[in-house]
Amino acid sequence: MGSEAMLVDSHCHLDFPDYQGSVDAVVARARAAGVGTCLSIGTELSRFPHVRAVAEKFDDVWCSVGVHPHEAAKELLADPAPLLAETLHPKVVGIGETGLDYFYEHSPKPEQIANFRCHIAAARQSGLPLIVHSRDGDDDTIAVLEDEMEKGPFKGLIHCFTGTKRLADAALGLGFYISVSGIATFKNSGELRAVIKSVPLERLLVETDAPFLAPVPHRGKTNEPAFVVHTARMLAELKGVSETELAAATSENFFRLFSKVKRPG
Repeated sequence: MGSEAMLVDSHCHLDFPDYQGSVDAVVARARAAGVGTCLSIGTELSRFPHVRAVAEKFDDVWCSVGVHPHEAAKELLADPAPLLAETLHPKVVGIGETGLDYFYEHSPKPEQIANFRCHIAAARQSGLPLIVHSRDGDDDTIAVLEDEMEKGPFKGLIHCFTGTKRLADAALGLGFYISVSGIATFKNSGELRAVIKSVPLERLLVETDAPFLAPVPHRGKTNEPAFVVHTARMLAELKGVSETELAAATSENFFRLFSKVKRPG
Protein backbone atom coordinates (compact mmCIF):
# COMPACT_ATOMS: atom_id res chain seq x y z
CA MET A 1 0.00 0.00 0.00
CA GLY A 2 1.67 3.21 -1.13
CA SER A 3 2.06 6.49 0.72
CA GLU A 4 -0.94 7.93 -1.13
CA ALA A 5 -3.05 5.34 0.70
CA MET A 6 -1.70 5.70 4.22
CA LEU A 7 -3.82 4.02 6.87
CA VAL A 8 -4.32 4.89 10.53
CA ASP A 9 -4.80 2.30 13.27
CA SER A 10 -7.17 4.35 15.41
CA HIS A 11 -7.19 1.96 18.38
CA CYS A 12 -4.48 -0.40 19.64
CA HIS A 13 -2.79 -1.23 22.94
CA LEU A 14 0.95 -1.09 22.35
CA ASP A 15 1.76 -1.08 26.08
CA PHE A 16 0.25 -4.53 26.61
CA PRO A 17 2.52 -7.42 27.71
CA ASP A 18 1.96 -9.14 24.35
CA TYR A 19 4.46 -6.69 22.82
CA GLN A 20 7.07 -6.72 25.57
CA GLY A 21 10.47 -6.53 23.93
CA SER A 22 8.98 -6.38 20.42
CA VAL A 23 7.18 -3.04 20.18
CA ASP A 24 9.91 -1.60 17.91
CA ALA A 25 9.40 -4.46 15.45
CA VAL A 26 5.59 -4.14 15.69
CA VAL A 27 5.74 -0.42 14.84
CA ALA A 28 8.23 -1.10 12.03
CA ARG A 29 5.90 -3.72 10.50
CA ALA A 30 3.01 -1.26 10.71
CA ARG A 31 5.01 1.36 8.81
CA ALA A 32 6.03 -1.20 6.20
CA ALA A 33 2.36 -2.12 5.72
CA GLY A 34 1.44 1.53 5.06
CA VAL A 35 0.10 2.36 8.51
CA GLY A 36 1.34 5.90 9.08
CA THR A 37 -0.18 6.62 12.50
CA CYS A 38 -1.21 4.53 15.52
CA LEU A 39 -3.29 5.56 18.52
CA SER A 40 -2.40 3.52 21.62
CA ILE A 41 -5.26 3.49 24.10
CA GLY A 42 -5.21 3.88 27.87
CA THR A 43 -7.23 1.40 29.94
CA GLU A 44 -6.03 2.07 33.51
CA LEU A 45 -4.64 5.22 35.13
CA SER A 46 -2.19 3.06 37.10
CA ARG A 47 -0.71 1.82 33.81
CA PHE A 48 -0.91 5.09 31.93
CA PRO A 49 2.82 5.97 32.29
CA HIS A 50 3.58 2.88 30.17
CA VAL A 51 1.05 3.94 27.52
CA ARG A 52 2.55 7.42 27.38
CA ALA A 53 6.13 6.08 27.26
CA VAL A 54 5.40 4.09 24.09
CA ALA A 55 3.85 7.16 22.45
CA GLU A 56 6.85 9.28 23.43
CA LYS A 57 9.21 6.78 21.81
CA PHE A 58 7.73 6.97 18.30
CA ASP A 59 6.86 10.03 16.19
CA ASP A 60 3.89 8.23 14.64
CA VAL A 61 2.36 6.79 17.84
CA TRP A 62 -0.04 8.84 19.98
CA CYS A 63 -2.09 7.90 23.02
CA SER A 64 -5.27 8.41 25.02
CA VAL A 65 -5.91 8.42 28.74
CA GLY A 66 -8.80 6.55 30.32
CA VAL A 67 -10.23 3.82 32.51
CA HIS A 68 -11.79 0.87 30.69
CA PRO A 69 -15.26 -0.08 31.97
CA HIS A 70 -13.80 -3.38 33.19
CA GLU A 71 -11.63 -1.37 35.61
CA ALA A 72 -14.31 1.10 36.76
CA ALA A 73 -14.71 -0.37 40.26
CA LYS A 74 -10.95 -0.52 40.78
CA GLU A 75 -10.34 3.01 39.47
CA LEU A 76 -13.57 4.86 40.24
CA LEU A 77 -13.27 8.55 39.41
CA ALA A 78 -14.80 11.23 41.63
CA ASP A 79 -14.28 13.89 38.96
CA PRO A 80 -12.48 14.38 35.62
CA ALA A 81 -9.39 16.01 37.16
CA PRO A 82 -7.04 12.96 36.96
CA LEU A 83 -7.84 12.59 33.24
CA LEU A 84 -7.54 16.30 32.51
CA ALA A 85 -4.11 16.46 34.19
CA GLU A 86 -2.74 13.97 31.65
CA THR A 87 -4.18 15.81 28.63
CA LEU A 88 -1.57 18.57 29.03
CA HIS A 89 1.00 16.19 27.53
CA PRO A 90 1.45 16.81 23.78
CA LYS A 91 1.11 13.10 22.95
CA VAL A 92 -2.24 12.65 24.75
CA VAL A 93 -4.88 13.20 22.08
CA GLY A 94 -8.04 11.43 23.32
CA ILE A 95 -10.12 10.51 26.38
CA GLY A 96 -10.82 6.84 27.01
CA GLU A 97 -11.44 4.17 26.41
CA THR A 98 -14.54 4.44 28.52
CA GLY A 99 -18.13 3.31 28.21
CA LEU A 100 -20.18 0.29 29.18
CA ASP A 101 -19.50 -3.44 29.01
CA TYR A 102 -22.52 -5.42 30.16
CA PHE A 103 -21.33 -8.60 28.44
CA TYR A 104 -18.67 -9.33 31.07
CA GLU A 105 -19.76 -6.78 33.70
CA HIS A 106 -16.39 -7.00 35.46
CA SER A 107 -17.42 -3.79 37.25
CA PRO A 108 -20.95 -3.02 38.49
CA LYS A 109 -23.12 -0.99 36.12
CA PRO A 110 -23.42 2.09 38.39
CA GLU A 111 -19.62 2.42 38.62
CA GLN A 112 -19.29 1.99 34.84
CA ILE A 113 -21.86 4.74 34.24
CA ALA A 114 -20.26 7.08 36.79
CA ASN A 115 -16.84 6.72 35.18
CA PHE A 116 -18.38 7.10 31.72
CA ARG A 117 -19.83 10.46 32.76
CA CYS A 118 -16.49 11.60 34.24
CA HIS A 119 -14.76 10.79 30.96
CA ILE A 120 -17.40 12.72 29.03
CA ALA A 121 -16.80 15.72 31.30
CA ALA A 122 -13.06 15.45 30.59
CA ALA A 123 -13.72 15.27 26.84
CA ARG A 124 -16.02 18.29 27.02
CA GLN A 125 -13.54 20.35 29.06
CA SER A 126 -10.41 19.37 27.11
CA GLY A 127 -11.96 19.39 23.65
CA LEU A 128 -10.38 15.99 22.99
CA PRO A 129 -12.47 13.19 21.46
CA LEU A 130 -14.15 10.55 23.61
CA ILE A 131 -13.34 6.90 22.81
CA VAL A 132 -16.39 4.79 23.69
CA HIS A 133 -16.47 1.05 24.33
CA SER A 134 -20.01 -0.34 24.19
CA ARG A 135 -20.79 -4.04 24.48
CA ASP A 136 -24.28 -5.30 25.23
CA GLY A 137 -25.12 -1.90 26.68
CA ASP A 138 -26.64 -0.07 23.72
CA ASP A 139 -29.63 1.37 25.61
CA ASP A 140 -27.59 2.86 28.44
CA THR A 141 -24.80 3.99 26.09
CA ILE A 142 -27.31 5.95 24.01
CA ALA A 143 -29.06 7.33 27.10
CA VAL A 144 -25.82 8.55 28.72
CA LEU A 145 -24.45 10.08 25.51
CA GLU A 146 -27.70 11.89 24.69
CA ASP A 147 -28.15 13.10 28.27
CA GLU A 148 -24.58 14.39 28.47
CA MET A 149 -24.74 16.05 25.04
CA GLU A 150 -27.58 18.21 26.37
CA LYS A 151 -25.21 19.53 29.05
CA GLY A 152 -22.70 20.71 26.46
CA PRO A 153 -21.13 19.43 23.25
CA PHE A 154 -18.31 16.93 22.96
CA LYS A 155 -16.97 14.79 20.12
CA GLY A 156 -16.03 11.16 19.86
CA LEU A 157 -16.44 7.72 18.37
CA ILE A 158 -17.77 4.26 19.11
CA HIS A 159 -14.70 2.04 18.87
CA CYS A 160 -14.70 -1.60 17.75
CA PHE A 161 -18.32 -1.19 16.72
CA THR A 162 -20.38 -4.36 17.21
CA GLY A 163 -23.70 -2.77 18.14
CA THR A 164 -27.12 -2.40 16.59
CA LYS A 165 -28.15 -0.04 13.81
CA ARG A 166 -29.97 1.88 16.51
CA LEU A 167 -26.67 2.54 18.31
CA ALA A 168 -24.98 3.49 15.03
CA ASP A 169 -27.80 5.87 14.11
CA ALA A 170 -27.81 7.44 17.58
CA ALA A 171 -24.04 7.91 17.51
CA LEU A 172 -24.13 9.42 14.03
CA GLY A 173 -26.96 11.71 15.14
CA LEU A 174 -24.69 13.03 17.90
CA GLY A 175 -21.93 13.73 15.37
CA PHE A 176 -19.89 10.70 16.41
CA TYR A 177 -17.73 8.46 14.22
CA ILE A 178 -17.85 4.66 13.97
CA SER A 179 -14.62 2.65 14.13
CA VAL A 180 -14.46 -0.81 12.55
CA SER A 181 -12.27 -3.63 13.86
CA GLY A 182 -11.29 -7.08 12.63
CA ILE A 183 -14.55 -8.52 14.01
CA ALA A 184 -16.24 -7.20 10.86
CA THR A 185 -14.08 -9.55 8.73
CA PHE A 186 -15.29 -12.68 10.56
CA LYS A 187 -17.45 -15.07 8.58
CA ASN A 188 -20.36 -14.85 11.05
CA SER A 189 -20.42 -11.02 11.11
CA GLY A 190 -22.84 -10.53 8.20
CA GLU A 191 -25.35 -8.64 10.33
CA LEU A 192 -22.62 -6.33 11.63
CA ARG A 193 -21.37 -5.67 8.09
CA ALA A 194 -24.89 -4.70 7.05
CA VAL A 195 -24.98 -2.05 9.79
CA ILE A 196 -21.50 -0.78 8.89
CA LYS A 197 -22.47 -0.57 5.22
CA SER A 198 -25.12 2.00 6.22
CA VAL A 199 -22.56 4.29 7.88
CA PRO A 200 -21.41 7.15 5.62
CA LEU A 201 -17.80 6.85 4.47
CA GLU A 202 -17.03 10.27 5.99
CA ARG A 203 -17.82 8.89 9.47
CA LEU A 204 -15.79 5.65 9.38
CA LEU A 205 -12.46 4.83 10.99
CA VAL A 206 -10.49 1.57 11.04
CA GLU A 207 -8.71 -0.05 13.96
CA THR A 208 -7.17 -3.28 15.15
CA ASP A 209 -7.85 -3.21 18.92
CA ALA A 210 -4.51 -5.07 18.94
CA PRO A 211 -3.41 -7.36 20.51
CA PHE A 212 -7.03 -8.61 20.34
CA LEU A 213 -9.40 -9.50 17.49
CA ALA A 214 -7.00 -10.18 14.64
CA PRO A 215 -8.84 -9.94 11.32
CA VAL A 216 -9.14 -12.71 8.76
CA PRO A 217 -6.70 -14.12 7.54
CA HIS A 218 -4.87 -13.79 10.89
CA ARG A 219 -7.80 -14.67 13.15
CA GLY A 220 -6.66 -16.36 16.36
CA LYS A 221 -3.16 -14.85 16.22
CA THR A 222 -1.83 -11.92 18.23
CA ASN A 223 -3.14 -8.85 16.43
CA GLU A 224 -0.94 -5.88 15.56
CA PRO A 225 -1.38 -2.54 13.75
CA ALA A 226 -0.05 -3.86 10.44
CA PHE A 227 -3.11 -6.10 10.20
CA VAL A 228 -5.46 -3.10 9.90
CA VAL A 229 -4.90 -3.38 6.13
CA HIS A 230 -7.12 -6.48 6.06
CA THR A 231 -10.02 -4.74 7.78
CA ALA A 232 -9.58 -1.76 5.46
CA ARG A 233 -9.64 -4.05 2.41
CA MET A 234 -12.91 -5.65 3.54
CA LEU A 235 -14.38 -2.22 4.29
CA ALA A 236 -13.44 -0.88 0.85
CA GLU A 237 -15.20 -3.83 -0.77
CA LEU A 238 -18.23 -3.37 1.49
CA LYS A 239 -18.49 0.33 0.64
CA GLY A 240 -17.78 -0.18 -3.07
CA VAL A 241 -14.69 2.05 -3.18
CA SER A 242 -11.03 1.43 -3.95
CA GLU A 243 -8.60 0.59 -1.16
CA THR A 244 -6.82 3.88 -1.81
CA GLU A 245 -10.06 5.83 -1.48
CA LEU A 246 -10.99 3.98 1.71
CA ALA A 247 -7.56 4.62 3.25
CA ALA A 248 -7.66 8.30 2.31
CA ALA A 249 -11.18 8.78 3.71
CA THR A 250 -10.67 6.95 7.00
CA SER A 251 -7.33 8.67 7.60
CA GLU A 252 -8.83 12.08 6.87
CA ASN A 253 -11.69 11.26 9.26
CA PHE A 254 -9.17 10.34 11.96
CA PHE A 255 -7.20 13.56 11.65
CA ARG A 256 -10.39 15.61 11.59
CA LEU A 257 -11.59 13.98 14.82
CA PHE A 258 -8.21 13.73 16.57
CA SER A 259 -7.11 17.21 15.61
CA LYS A 260 -4.27 17.29 18.16
CA VAL A 261 -2.43 14.58 16.22
CA LYS A 262 0.27 15.84 13.87
CA ARG A 263 -0.08 14.38 10.41
CA PRO A 264 2.94 12.38 9.16
CA GLY A 265 5.36 14.27 6.99
